[in-house]
Amino acid sequence: MKSIMTHSAPAAIGPYSQAAMMNNTLFISGQLGIDLNTGELAEGFEAQANLIFQHIKSILTAAGMGMSHVVKVSVFLQDMNDFARLNDIYARHFSSPYPAREAIQVARLPKDGLIEISVIAMR
Repeated sequence: MKSIMTHSAPAAIGPYSQAAMMNNTLFISGQLGIDLNTGELAEGFEAQANLIFQHIKSILTAAGMGMSHVVKVSVFLQDMNDFARLNDIYARHFSSPYPAREAIQVARLPKDGLIEISVIAMR
């Protein structure tokens, strides 16, 4: 296993890697909408979601991949009422054929985020 790390995405806030590569599969840890300039969460759902996708793209780039390599997305929402907005933002970052995905409402996210996303990508 190889750890993937970039300074273009927030550093891990615990004992884990931003991403781990095993053979041709990349596992990107859950990303929060953290503003790299402040180290704090962005204000609002859309701002957090857009930052998360920027972070995911940066990690994919560090691994020599892009969004077209993503095969599975896990979305954790603080409020399922944000599901329609998630779909709008998601559609701007992926194109058909879309990766497999689940979206789950959770009781709480790290740093009290509104959304967290992890992905699996393959070469």
